[in-house]
Amino acid sequence: MAEIKPEEITHPPMDQLQGFEYCIDSNPSWGEAIVLGFQHYILALGTAVMIPTLLVPLMGGSNDDKVRVVQTLLFVTGVNTLLQTLFGTRLPTVVGGSYAFVVPIISIIHDSSLTRIVDDHERFLQTMRAIQGALIVSSSIQIILGYSQLWGIFSRFFSPLGMVPVVSLVGFGLFDKGFPVVGRCVEIGIPMLILFIASSQYLKHLHVRRLPVLERFSLLITITIIWVYAHLLTVGGAYKYRPERTQFNCRTDRANLISSAPWIKIPYPLQWGAPTFDAGHSFGMMAAVFVSLIESTGTYKAAARLASATPPPAHVLSRGIGWQGIGILLDGLFGTVTGSTVSVENVGLLGSTRVGSRRVIQISAGFMIFFSILGKFGALFASIPFTIFAAVYCVLFGVVAAVGLSLLQFTNMNSMRNLFIVGVSIFLGLSVPEYFFRYTMSAQHGPAHTKASWFNDYMNTIFSSPPTVALIVAVFLDNTLDFKDTGKDRGMPWWARFRTFNGDSRSEEFYTLPFNLDRFFPPS
Repeated sequence: MAEIKPEEITHPPMDQLQGFEYCIDSNPSWGEAIVLGFQHYILALGTAVMIPTLLVPLMGGSNDDKVRVVQTLLFVTGVNTLLQTLFGTRLPTVVGGSYAFVVPIISIIHDSSLTRIVDDHERFLQTMRAIQGALIVSSSIQIILGYSQLWGIFSRFFSPLGMVPVVSLVGFGLFDKGFPVVGRCVEIGIPMLILFIASSQYLKHLHVRRLPVLERFSLLITITIIWVYAHLLTVGGAYKYRPERTQFNCRTDRANLISSAPWIKIPYPLQWGAPTFDAGHSFGMMAAVFVSLIESTGTYKAAARLASATPPPAHVLSRGIGWQGIGILLDGLFGTVTGSTVSVENVGLLGSTRVGSRRVIQISAGFMIFFSILGKFGALFASIPFTIFAAVYCVLFGVVAAVGLSLLQFTNMNSMRNLFIVGVSIFLGLSVPEYFFRYTMSAQHGPAHTKASWFNDYMNTIFSSPPTVALIVAVFLDNTLDFKDTGKDRGMPWWARFRTFNGDSRSEEFYTLPFNLDRFFPPS
């Protein structure tokens, strides 16, 4: 065997991922795009159903209330996704419900002024209005940081090295939504995980009329197969005498969505009544908005690579955050029971299908709006057991995490300084939130437990988010620890040209606003 030279086994850094047939501004045929868009819609259902399923019963809501909240969340997700892909970052990202808001929302639910309401439906309405008011006020954080360009200015302290932990933990930090949920119903979760990996990776070279059907549509095909299998187990009585928790995670008829859903219902602003405003609720919710901002920043970086685009310039990132703030404002006006962030699983699907087309995501937004209005049809798809989605998350969250690790190619990982920063920030980003989670589970309240509930919500929310902890640690260390004369090691020469819109000629291709709107909002 001939001797291999060192230069022959190195892989030069690449601005854009290779192997994508359709990138951000190239589009598959309309038929293929519609099926791909429907696939993204199906994937978005997992979070859209799970968050209301968790929160609405705690608020005193009935199955009818839960269905209306699910429909409203899907409707607003569709609207926010269209706004983000048209006028925000213009990256192919779905903007949907966020788990980051759960901590302050549960604090509002347990507010003594609300828990003393005897009638369940009235308590649900009053709690919803309190959540709406907190979302409306706190949305100003992202609106101000985005449209003032302050977040873009702050992003200049980011380096490829500092972003590695943040982007990676956007995926790794959601590990509790993966296999721990799969394990709740292994007879459905394990087959789904194996089948999805086999069809999307090992069988991806099988073509039908030159179309890689299994690579492009493996999620839709495998979910359909396992969903039918789960339904057969349900109607066959496999779970008839199983514990209640097993039935909830395995059966296809436990969500009570189809029977409760109206045939046609159009969500509208203030449908639950006038929002109520409380300073303590709003301050606590601001922490979740800040966490959403950081998580979305990391996800935008991943989406750019998985759409085969260049990193979004600072002003484009700020523009996206500003529109995301508008999205949280819409969440508050419509009453979605949670705020918005960029969907990590849908970004992962871009990599799995190797289709990063913006048009596909816009079509998926159309499906979200359409099926949120036609309640019965939307509820049919929403009855898919969450265990099936959790099996898919095991793959898609991992893809996003790997994209974060891919940024290491632009840094010098033979530097002990860099190894220290990456290792410590990733470890603390996982370890600190795990401590907060375990403490909360055992004590029934977070580590921050003072008489000021807004302060408790703020601290417990911030330090329960892996990407947020990772950003705090990584950016601080990267900009204070031997930072002089280490720009090359940190990857700054590669990153510098993407800071401004005019720094790279490809930015105009990827991020220019439609309808010639850049005349009124010139890029910086």
